[in-house]
Amino acid sequence: MKKVLAAMSGGVDSSVCALLLKNSGYDVIGATMKLISGELTAKTETAKISEKACCTADDAYDAKSVCFSLGLPHYVFNFADDFSRDVIDCFCASYIKGETPNPCIECNRKLKFEKLLRRARELDCEKIATGHYAQIEEKDGRFLLRKASDIKKDQSYVLYTLTREELSCTLFPLGGLTKPEVRALAEANGFVNASKHESQDICFVPDGNYSAFIENYTGKTFPPGKFIDTDGRILGEHGGIIRYTVGQRKGLGIAFGTPKYVKSINIADNTVTLCNIEELYTKSVYIKNMNIIMPERIGFKLKAKTRYNQIEQPCEAILLDDDTVKITFDEPQKAVTPGQSCVLYDGEYVVGGGIITNEKEDRSKN
Repeated sequence: MKKVLAAMSGGVDSSVCALLLKNSGYDVIGATMKLISGELTAKTETAKISEKACCTADDAYDAKSVCFSLGLPHYVFNFADDFSRDVIDCFCASYIKGETPNPCIECNRKLKFEKLLRRARELDCEKIATGHYAQIEEKDGRFLLRKASDIKKDQSYVLYTLTREELSCTLFPLGGLTKPEVRALAEANGFVNASKHESQDICFVPDGNYSAFIENYTGKTFPPGKFIDTDGRILGEHGGIIRYTVGQRKGLGIAFGTPKYVKSINIADNTVTLCNIEELYTKSVYIKNMNIIMPERIGFKLKAKTRYNQIEQPCEAILLDDDTVKITFDEPQKAVTPGQSCVLYDGEYVVGGGIITNEKEDRSKN
């Protein structure tokens, strides 16, 4: 009987993941990651934990309850220090550089599919499993990442960092199911979290006030500077660079005759450049820190997403070096944001992805 470590957040998806594994004959161990420490809560002084946040003590209790009902052992692994270093510190550093990060992707990369896999091996587990909506397919001796059957729930975008080795050691039991089917299974088995809400907030910023969190966490303040237009003319004063992101229109704190959008953030000059809507589009983007699952597809016609909820857009991808790819879209894209992820697709398969960078110079080898 194969032994599997199932990541259990306390939500309905990971609970049904464990159920399906058990019903398939796996020897299942439930594991909940403790990511938020009491010290962090006190240090950040953020608002009380939102009902929509994840990683709470109640979530751990729900995971343990489901494991008990299924007759599975349950462990809680304290990854709070790792989470602070590998996710929160990187989140803050990215904002301070004028970027807009996606900490959930970093959490997947560093915690769920690196440190948790290491713990699984320590427990002699052959694989780990999560409640993500995605699919893994073995083809010609390789393991590939595919979209979920339910496109509305597909989470392949946030899983592009999975290496080939990690894909070979991972299971996604929910990949062929819809959310209503998952909830029905939870209800049929009497799970305490069958009707539980989905976590929607960043777990360590439950009130959504990123700038306040960064200032409290780092102990730094970010002085006002100038709003400028694309010709360098001063338009007004901004409230500190961490309060803005590319594409932002609301919350600028200044009124204009026509809508203005954040086009770029210059850390060196402490300026935020504003523009009209037509100036917010771009055809080319550079991606760094690439993880390429299907290298043979780079250089061919692909599709790409620069945001989680974006419809995939036709593009061409050129490998500049082992770490950087240049993407050229067929049509200009709105508000391509440094710090976010760009993920490449070939039909249902994830080719790879990386972090959108501010790099302007075309370093193409062609």
